[in-house]
Amino acid sequence: MRALIQRVSEASVSVAGERVAAIGPGLLVLLGITHADTEADVDRLAVKVVALRIFPDAGGAMNAPLGDREVLAVSQFTLYGDTRRGHRPSWGAAAPAAQAEPLYERFCARLGARRGVFGADMAVALINDGPVTLMLET
Repeated sequence: MRALIQRVSEASVSVAGERVAAIGPGLLVLLGITHADTEADVDRLAVKVVALRIFPDAGGAMNAPLGDREVLAVSQFTLYGDTRRGHRPSWGAAAPAAQAEPLYERFCARLGARRGVFGADMAVALINDGPVTLMLET
């Protein structure tokens, strides 16, 4: 499981020109799921995301966790794009939708995240805060 975590001032996702979710300050999580991922992987990643100390504390140091900030999670099979050969990515490492969608939904539920539409062609808008961007992998 791969997650690109971005600390944002705001973020939103639209499908066919219609905004389906939006958040204020918090995290935008682009989540990629591979064949070997399990519910235990989802649970570990969700705990890690909540506990990441990447927000400013009272003294301005990057030392505070998510707290009461919001999360927007977007399914992102392209995080498993393999470009080692040629110029056209291979998506073979990405889990099929029937396997990935329940894990994505579990991740969203664990974080109380707003979400995109699984499998849809989505337009994601964000304003980075910091910018702070991390890649997490289980």
